[in-house]
Formats: sequence, C-alpha cells, structure tokens
Amino acid sequence: MTALDNAGLAARDLRVLWHPCTQMKDHEELPPVPIRRGRGVWLEDYDGRRYLDAISSWWVNLFGHAHPHINAAVTRQLETLEHVILAGFTHEPAVTLAERLVALTPEGLTRVFFADNGSSAVEVALKMSFHYWRNRGQPDKTRFITLENSYHGETLGALAVGDVALYKETYRPLLMQPITVPSPDCYLRAPGESWEDHSRRRFAAMEETLARHAREVCAVIVEPLVQCAGYMRMYHPVYLELLRQACDRHGVHLIADEIAVGFGRTGTLFACEQAGIRPDFLCLSKGLTGGYLPLAVVLTTNEVYEAFYDDYATLRAFLHSHSYTGNPLGCSAALATLDLFAASDVLGRNRELGRHMERCTAHFAEHPHVAEVRRQGMILAVELVQDKAARQPYPWQERRGRQVCRYAMEQGVLLRPLGDVIYFMPPYVITEDEIALMTEAAWTGIQRVCND
Repeated sequence: MTALDNAGLAARDLRVLWHPCTQMKDHEELPPVPIRRGRGVWLEDYDGRRYLDAISSWWVNLFGHAHPHINAAVTRQLETLEHVILAGFTHEPAVTLAERLVALTPEGLTRVFFADNGSSAVEVALKMSFHYWRNRGQPDKTRFITLENSYHGETLGALAVGDVALYKETYRPLLMQPITVPSPDCYLRAPGESWEDHSRRRFAAMEETLARHAREVCAVIVEPLVQCAGYMRMYHPVYLELLRQACDRHGVHLIADEIAVGFGRTGTLFACEQAGIRPDFLCLSKGLTGGYLPLAVVLTTNEVYEAFYDDYATLRAFLHSHSYTGNPLGCSAALATLDLFAASDVLGRNRELGRHMERCTAHFAEHPHVAEVRRQGMILAVELVQDKAARQPYPWQERRGRQVCRYAMEQGVLLRPLGDVIYFMPPYVITEDEIALMTEAAWTGIQRVCND
C-alpha cells in the first residue's frame, strides 16, 4: 500500500469532498491540510509538520486531542453498547449524564432533551417554546426576538433567528421572520463608556420591543456574553440580568444558546452564571463531549415539561427526534469530560491562562490597524481595521484576516478568522509558552499583512 502524504491525500480529497463553510475554489491556491494525528493542543500532518490548534477545532476541543481519560471512556463504552434507540429505551450513560448536567446547570433546569448538534439543539428549544404556548392555550405566540449580529446555527429555524448576513441572506426567502433588536455589543460603545453602562443603555430597545410584542412572542434567544460567529463581539452580564427580569414581566421565555460559550469558555462553567440567571431553555453542545463526538442537549424546567405531559390522545406530546439521540458513545465522552472538570480547578487555571493571553496581546492594541483587543475568559479577539480612528473596516474582498491566518499556519499555528477578526480559543491544556508562540505568530502575521 502506498504511504500517505499531504499532497496525495489532498488531491484525493478534492476529487470527492465538499468542505463546510468553504469556497472550494480557494483550494486551488491553498489545498486542505491532511491531519494524521492529534495530541494535546497539537495536530500533525502526514509530512510530519505540527500545528497548534488555537481554535479548538471549531471551538469543540476542551482538554486537548486524544486525551487518555476520554479515550478510555469511549473505548469501554464501545465494548458494551454503541447505540440504541432512546424512544422507549434508555441506558446508563444517558441517565447519568442528564443527572450530572441537572446538578451543574442553574437551579430549576430539571429536564434534559438530547439532540445531535448545536443547530439541532436550537431547533428543539424554538419548537419546544412555541409548542409550550400552544399547549397552554396561547397560540398567538409564534414569533421570536433575536439580537443583531447573532448566530445560532445553519438549519432553517436556527438560521432564521440568527442575524449574520453572510450565512443568512441567500436563504432569507425560506425563513421565518424574527423580531431583531440592537445588540449590546460593547465594540459599539461610546468613547469613555463602560461595558456595563453601554449594555444597560442598549437594553432599552429590548425592553421596548418586549412591551410592544409580548403577546405574539414565544421567546427571546441570545448567546450569553459573546456573539461568537458574529465576529467575537462581547457584552456585559448586566444585559442578561435585565433580560431575565423583562422576560418574566412580559411572559416570554428566555433561550440561552451556550453552544459555543458553555463549559468554561467565559471564565465560569456557564456564561449565565455571571448574571446569576436561569434561562427557560439552555442549549449546550460543542465542548459537551470534549470535542470527541456530536452530541447536544436542551435543558428546561418542570413547568415546560408539564405542559406536554398528558394522555396521548390530547396530541400534546413533543414528537421531535433524531436517530442518534442520546448516543451512548457521545454520552460517555461527555461524562469523561465532566470528570476532568471535577478532577482539578479547571476554571481557576482558565482564568490564569486568559490573563496570560491578555498580557501576550497587550501590545496588539498599539498597532495602527488594530481597533480593539477584547477578552472574555478563554476567548480573545483582535479586530483589524483600515482606519483606526474612524473604525473603518478593510474592504471585505481583501480578506486581510485570511492572509494573517495563512501566515500563522506557515509558523505552525492553526487560526481561522471571522472576517478581519483574529481570535484565540485554545484548548484548556495549553501552556503559557504555547500561548506565547500562538500570539506571536498572529502578531507577526498582522505586521506583515497590515503594514500600509
């Protein structure tokens, strides 16, 4: 058998694969990088080159690649039960995972519904909220409120309640129409205005919208603290506190999409904790399995659960399903991931690592084409602009962010820009030396690409 190498495998790839979130013509210039193995924060290709995974392989990997504890848990499960239908059947990994998530999440979230991925979890929450109001005799509640610049996935319901035009605009004729309100995005704050004051001020639009539309609204859906796919824009926890109060006053559900920010990314296990709130629906995925297998959950309250609990003939049941719902292998990976949180002070170490990322990038803010360096926990973003004083972005066609990340790859660091925003979201096992290497590769790339 012919030995594999990068060029050969990339050529085979381009004959048969269609990659996600990719203009495939780009690969005429820059072929996909075949990865042979991973260990810790490092990936290795077939030619022996290594790459530091600075984005946790699309934000999913928490404790590094090929972690021995998660490996062992999945292997043990594989030897007994790989999958069984979860309708009418159950298994220990699903039950134990549900119990542990109920114990870890904000008090009152007592019911766990399994799904396959983040978009599917959002679909579940949207449908469940709508169906709840219908079962409670309020069928006029059919709409959702969302934030500008939000992103909740790319299935049609999740796409509809997002607001990033790059993903949404083409499919707009297929989508339901949400009510969109200004984001609390603190990049937009006035000079000298604090994050808290800006987020409080921006809440006025949400309050006004709820007051006007509450009778027709099922739920408000937000990404707590960080709008990740929306260019890593961030806001203050006070907005969530005010939103929870307003949703209660107006009789509207609150859906917290913590798919990207859950499990320690923002400095607490769940971002909602920083506002001291409990959503009506909490969507989790990505880091849930430590980056091993697709799995998602929606946690909700007994009040919501009871609205569906009745004789079958009433047709009140929530008849939503996925073939791999509650897959035992995924549940076992998730349980092993939670074990790692319990075994050491992961959140405390994350806070130290986040501060180190901030120190390593402090000088970025002095660059004439860096408008802002912002951080929330283990997420740090660098916003590149053409004109710093006016905060005028580069023409998007120039793809400056892509150029920076291409240079970083040459230095052995895997980055993937959001437009002209360079961000770091590394696995939690990264070291301070590796953070220095990661940030230096980005800094050198910024100097080379934004030197006019």
